[in-house]
Amino acid sequence: MTAEETLILVKPDGVARNLTGEILRRVEAKGYRIVDLKLVNADRTLLAEHYAEHEGKPFYEPLLEFMGSGPIVAVRASGNRVIEGFRALAGATDPTTAAPGTIRGDLGRDWGLAVQQNLVHGSDSTLSAERELGLWFA
Repeated sequence: MTAEETLILVKPDGVARNLTGEILRRVEAKGYRIVDLKLVNADRTLLAEHYAEHEGKPFYEPLLEFMGSGPIVAVRASGNRVIEGFRALAGATDPTTAAPGTIRGDLGRDWGLAVQQNLVHGSDSTLSAERELGLWFA
């Protein structure tokens, strides 16, 4: 079986809180392989392409502003069912309701803000992973 790949982003809040190492440790402990990794100060063009499907939604502009507010760690990860597995490892998008044992459940905070400040992003499908990896690792 061919291993699939996914994009994982450690968002600006995760980087600012020095959680990158812990997040990567959990990815590797789950058995996934880090194929490529880089620290990125994403510009608006990259972020707009990444979040294109959300354009026009109320949270779109705040999301772009937040994602451009600091460095992001972009990770190309590989493994059997890594897309599904990482999303389970990340936990629910709302850190308050994310299950204990997940990245967001254990490390996330409820800032009383929109849930975009939830430490990580993971591609939601093979098509999304292919598109997103092409953007971040062109």
